[in-house]
Formats: sequence, structure tokens, C-alpha cells
Amino acid sequence: MTQAWKQWEGQALNGEFLLREYLGGSEDSAVFLIEDPERGVEKVAIKLIPAGTSDADLQFSQWKDAAQLSHPHLIHLFETGRCRLGDRDLLYLVMEYAELDLSRVLSKGPIPPDETRGTLRLVLQTLAYLHGKGFIHGHLKPANIMSVGGQLKLSSDGLCRAGKPCAGWSTPGDYDPPEAESGIYSQAGDVWSLGMVLVELMRQRSPAWVTTDEGDPVLPRTLPAPYYDIARNCLRFDPRRRWTVAEIATRLGMGAIAIPLTAPKAPIGAGPQKAAAKRRYIFPMAVAAVALVGTLAGLKLLNHHRAAPKPDPFHMTRPTAPLTRKPGAKQQSSENTRRSHSALPSVAEPKTATGSVVQGGVRQKVLPDVPQSALNTIRGTVVVTVNVAVDPSGNVVGATLDSPGPSKYFARLALEAAREWKFRPVEVDGRQVSKDWLLQFDFKKTEVKAIPVRTAPHG
Repeated sequence: MTQAWKQWEGQALNGEFLLREYLGGSEDSAVFLIEDPERGVEKVAIKLIPAGTSDADLQFSQWKDAAQLSHPHLIHLFETGRCRLGDRDLLYLVMEYAELDLSRVLSKGPIPPDETRGTLRLVLQTLAYLHGKGFIHGHLKPANIMSVGGQLKLSSDGLCRAGKPCAGWSTPGDYDPPEAESGIYSQAGDVWSLGMVLVELMRQRSPAWVTTDEGDPVLPRTLPAPYYDIARNCLRFDPRRRWTVAEIATRLGMGAIAIPLTAPKAPIGAGPQKAAAKRRYIFPMAVAAVALVGTLAGLKLLNHHRAAPKPDPFHMTRPTAPLTRKPGAKQQSSENTRRSHSALPSVAEPKTATGSVVQGGVRQKVLPDVPQSALNTIRGTVVVTVNVAVDPSGNVVGATLDSPGPSKYFARLALEAAREWKFRPVEVDGRQVSKDWLLQFDFKKTEVKAIPVRTAPHG
């Protein structure tokens, strides 16, 4: 379907919107970069959806409702209407163009706690505004936390009024709450999604969630305060037990969330009104000041991808030891074997007082033997971390669960596999010392991976 949409690059929509570049979409929607110099902004995006679907009129109504909202950290919706492209009748939505989204920043690595705090504050302010106006965001995830001119903004093309039918929300995603499987969306669902995003910000992966478990997700204790408490109380299986946005703000030390005053927006047009457009979307000075504060808070995060890379204590190297399996385990398929030989990170070696370098590394890596039927029960990623104590000769002499994850079954398999690992001897100033490692096992439907992280030597 990408090629079907992409073929329209260079075409003029309704004789006025030049579709410059296809930015992405799905079978039922597409987003293009368009030329619209009279809008008063350099770049604008336009979203297209078929006009003949059962949800089309509902979506059109939702866009009109969302366009009445005005907040410095919401993507602005400029104009909507109907059009024809080739032989297809379409609805269109003209909105701000975002240069970057948070998912691309996260692909470079987890976000430091101080930057997480700034991002969380702005998202909370925006959710408080939406919930106070009776709306649900419904699609909160890193890809919908965007940068427009270096300023954090949430997507707004999928907003829906609470308690009303919502268009385009039929298939729950990885960030949606458990009740979404039954078609239930609420402001408490936004809180769940916020918890998922928060954990991913700090750990570069979402919390594990196994569909057969009925309890709350088990979170890693390595999350620092206050983020562990916030994530734990966002990710409650029962929506009634989740914190509100106000309670999260209190725990973060924000106090009462102030809703910024904004100029009322004129009703969204069903056609081009270029002269009025420049005036309609200019904020008063008070709002500009609020936006500037938000920019300063979020700029460090959103420029994360542009900054010169800092020396990373973890550098990727290929494993030199052959993959081994537990005695009696079935031979892996060639596909799984290729997946198991993923790159191993090794931490920068600490130095002793006399300046000699600690040596050591993984000698034998053992992955859990998991039946595919068990992997098929996983939604997202199940993460289990195991602390292992290693004697001076490199053998594991003790293994304990650091974070068991949501499933005792996968935790047991990870613990058993961790006991079979072997490491190269660690030497400090010519003598062998004992060592602790943290082994992180990631279980997905399609693969099982293990990431070893070395901690300081002792003994």
C-alpha cells in the first residue's frame, strides 16, 4: 500500500496542496509533506483517509472537535475537508509537520533521568489539559511524542471525546491498556500508556506483558525513584487503581498542574482560508512564554540525536565463544542459532589504583530452551534479569533473580540458563578476583536474547 500512496507524490490535491513527499501511513491512511507557503510555516503535513468507510464521518467529526483545542504542546490542526485523488474520495487534515519523534531518539539509547523528568512534565501538562477538556489521547507512545521546531508536542489527529465512539481504535497496540482488547478506552488508559512510555524512556524497552497473566506487570527495581512508583501505579491491571495525571504530577513534585491560557480558535474550515490562517493560529505573548519554557525543558532531549555522541561505556563486539545449550536440550534450528549469536556488549574496564586494567569477558553463553508454544503467549517483550556471582576462575557460583518479570515460567528458565554461563578469569594487578554479572534475558515471540552487563570486581 506504501507504493499505492507514494505514486501520488508531485500531484496537486484539490488543485492547491502539492504532495511533495510521502511520509508514511497504512492501507487506510497516508501522510504527505505539502507545500503551503501562505500558511506562515515552512513545512506542513496533510493526512488522507478514505471517505467511504464506516468510520470516515466519525473521524471527520473528531478532527473538528480536536481542532478547537489549543495548547502549546499539542500538534496544531489547521484545516480539514474533502477531496478526490485519482478515483478515490478522501478526507484530509492539514496539521503541523514534526521533524522528529521520540521513537527515533530512543533508537539511540535510553534517556537519562533528568531528561526523562523534563519530558514527563510536558506530557503530564498536556494530558491534564486534554482530560480537563473531556478528551482521551488514546495513542500515547514514543512515535506520537514529537518535535516541532525543537519543542515537544503530542499528536492530536487521533483525539476522541471520553465516553463517545472513537474512530480508528479497533486494533490495540503494544502501548494500549489491557482493557483495550475489549474495546474499552478511557483517560485511565492514557495513564497506562504513559507508564509504558516512561519505562521505555529509561530502559529502551517496554515493560514485559504476558497475556496469560492476570496480575500487574512486574517492573525492574533498577528504575530510580520516583519513576518506579509512578510506573507501578500507572501500570495497574485494574483501571480504577491507576493514578490520575494529578497524582502522578504530585509524586513528580510538580504540584498542581497549571493549564496555560490560549486564544480561542476559530472553527476549522472545510476549505482553504489562507488569509485567515496566518492570524488564526498565532498565540498571544503569554502562550509564547509558556511554549518557551517548554522548549527549554525539552530541548535537551529532542536534540539528543544531533549532539556529538558521548563515549559510551558499552561498546558492541561479536562474541568469540560458541553458543552452548544446557545438557539434554534440543538442538536449535539454524534460524534460532543465527539469532542467538547477537552482538554482546562489554563495559569499559575499570582501573585499579595502580592503573592496571581488569580483564575478563564471556566465555560461554547459554540461552534458555523455550518451546515456541510458550513464546507465542508473549505480548511485547518479557524481560528477566539475573544476578550471577562468578568465582576467580570464571565459573558461576550463585544466581539470583534481580527482576523476575511477569512470568514465573520464564524467570525459572532464565535462572537455569544463567547458572550454565562461563566467564574468562578477571585479573587485577596480576591476581584473579571474583566478579558479579547482571544477565538480562529478553523473551519475544520471535527470539530469545541475552545481554550481559559486567559490574565491579571484588575480592
